[in-house]
Amino acid sequence: MRSAGLHSSYSSNLSDLKKITKFRLAISVVFSSIAGYFLGAETINFTTLILLAIGGYLMVGASNVYNQIIEKDLDILMDRTRNRPIPAGRMSVTTAFIIATVFTVLGLVVLYIINPKTAMFGAISIFLYVSIYTPLKTKTPLSVFVGAFPGAIPFMLGWVAASGDFSIEPGTLFMIQFFWQFPHFWAIGWWLYDDYKKGGFFMLPTGKRDKGTAIQIVLYTVWTILTSIIPVFGVTGRLYLTPFSGVIIFILGLGMLYFAFNLFKKRSTLAAKRLMLASVSYITLVQIIYVLDKIFREWI
Repeated sequence: MRSAGLHSSYSSNLSDLKKITKFRLAISVVFSSIAGYFLGAETINFTTLILLAIGGYLMVGASNVYNQIIEKDLDILMDRTRNRPIPAGRMSVTTAFIIATVFTVLGLVVLYIINPKTAMFGAISIFLYVSIYTPLKTKTPLSVFVGAFPGAIPFMLGWVAASGDFSIEPGTLFMIQFFWQFPHFWAIGWWLYDDYKKGGFFMLPTGKRDKGTAIQIVLYTVWTILTSIIPVFGVTGRLYLTPFSGVIIFILGLGMLYFAFNLFKKRSTLAAKRLMLASVSYITLVQIIYVLDKIFREWI
């Protein structure tokens, strides 16, 4: 019986650790970093790849823990967040702070082992997310603009980890994920508008689920598509995309644009949720296509 109790306690603690570090979100960020690494690496160093995955998870996890510490009183007010470890009373602020601090230190050390620039961008990401983006969420819709900077770093971080340098190639990867975040997060803000309102969060550009917000979602979707196919034209250094892959990405982009226009037309919660799911599929498939395109070109 005692063994069963210990196992149950361990499972509960592990579950809370995954929730407070937002495990699935952190894994998606690690995926972006690894995709960027494959694009930037001339030869694959599996030690670096493992360090990037570990360091990336630690940094994202730390950011999410700090975020939940700061927003603990607001999380209680919202349906989707009230069961998080801190507002639900399953984890103390002190314990959460220790986790966040340990993750930050270890994450920076691991990324520094790869190279100093990777650690620097990791530090910039966590600083912007925790110190600027999080406080601004309850004050201005511009928080999404600020949050787009740390959110766009992972894709380019992989290239920097591979090359040890920041240039036009990782800059392009940064811009792709930067523009993508606006339709993505505004779709989430529209979908969860009522819940966000309970916590006092301002996520939509006009503050409302209106025509102005819908137009901006469409425009930033267009910018996302255009930025994604720039490497086809051979103006982004070593980062190149064949016309065939460019066409596939453009078609995928048209699919995402369809859902953006659908939101503009219907302005419904369901349409916003569908755009959010389409945006996740889009950025994931774009990263996969970029990597497969590079592998195919090297094989031939």
